[in-house]
Amino acid sequence: MAKKSIASLKKADAKVFVKVIRMVKNNQTGGYQFNEQVMPAEDVDKALATKK
Repeated sequence: MAKKSIASLKKADAKVFVKVIRMVKNNQTGGYQFNEQVMPAEDVDKALATKK
């Protein structure tokens, strides 16, 4: 399923987009959740540097 969503984001004249998947711990239950975001490639470093 991920290949299909990433492949549809690639266009010859468009910006380069990437899918970022972060694992976040839920403080209430103690379990982990996965947050998925699609963002431009140049914004990835800023997004991963911030802690949510």
